[in-house]
Amino acid sequence: MAALGWLTPRRRSATARSVLAGEASAEAARKSTQALDSQDALDVSPREPQFPVHGDAMAAAFFDLDNTVMQGAALFHFGRGLYKRKFFETRDLVRFAWQQAWFRLAGVEDPEHMQEARDSALSIVQGHRVSELMSIGEEIYDEYMAERIWPGTRALAQAHLDAGQKVWLVTAAPVEIAQVIARRLGLTGALGTVAESVDGVYTGKLVGEPLHGPAKAEAVRALAAAENLDLSRCAAYSDSHNDIPMLSLVGHPYAINPDAKLRRHAHTLDWRLRDYRTGRKAAKVGIPAAAGVGAVAGGTAAAIALHRRRR
Repeated sequence: MAALGWLTPRRRSATARSVLAGEASAEAARKSTQALDSQDALDVSPREPQFPVHGDAMAAAFFDLDNTVMQGAALFHFGRGLYKRKFFETRDLVRFAWQQAWFRLAGVEDPEHMQEARDSALSIVQGHRVSELMSIGEEIYDEYMAERIWPGTRALAQAHLDAGQKVWLVTAAPVEIAQVIARRLGLTGALGTVAESVDGVYTGKLVGEPLHGPAKAEAVRALAAAENLDLSRCAAYSDSHNDIPMLSLVGHPYAINPDAKLRRHAHTLDWRLRDYRTGRKAAKVGIPAAAGVGAVAGGTAAAIALHRRRR
């Protein structure tokens, strides 16, 4: 893929692969953006904040997806749908179970193990057409995701839309699935993990790395440069401390349903905080995204859990 010139010279703390993943995601998001009819947007409460500033064309909002906009992980729900459609075989379940268990027990992201997990996960979609996964994503949204949107976060997104600003999802989920969710919610578009495809068929490789952690910040930075946005006037929303790099880019960071580390960080820096969970729902829902294994790995973990439940 041709190099992109969107990023202004700066000192980068992210890896080259993070930068590539971020730029690839921004490019994919811009290519897919079109005027969307928001008639099907969910009903929202009018009580949400006076911010953002109406008519500020240089401001936009960036929303993490898992446990921020949606209860649980999009990849978890996507995996349920793929398992239902027999994308997995028993031998795949065994391999993925071992890889996921290692991530959860070790609590660190070893590059060699992550690469092995990514390769295994991507092998599931290798050879399938992008259009096929997009079509399946539409079905899976209706089956598992639509009823799991947080109304409070949806109201925050709508406030930006009502102010005439663009609103983007930013997620480690596959960009095609993220675009489906963004369109269904009436948002502008989505930044997500970009899986390589040739002539509309997945090759089984990623462009760069999963859109996770620093790569999300790179994607937002690239898109902001391309869209002529002033990040100091933009807002970002997330539940995870892994997204602190993205949240730190903007002038209006929000911690939504935050994990413990993000909550502490938000209190220290006096960031805005919203928590739409109650009681036990305040616990993290779904498969933790911290493993960060890319386009379909979270979904395979969902299939494993579903498999065990059926035994």
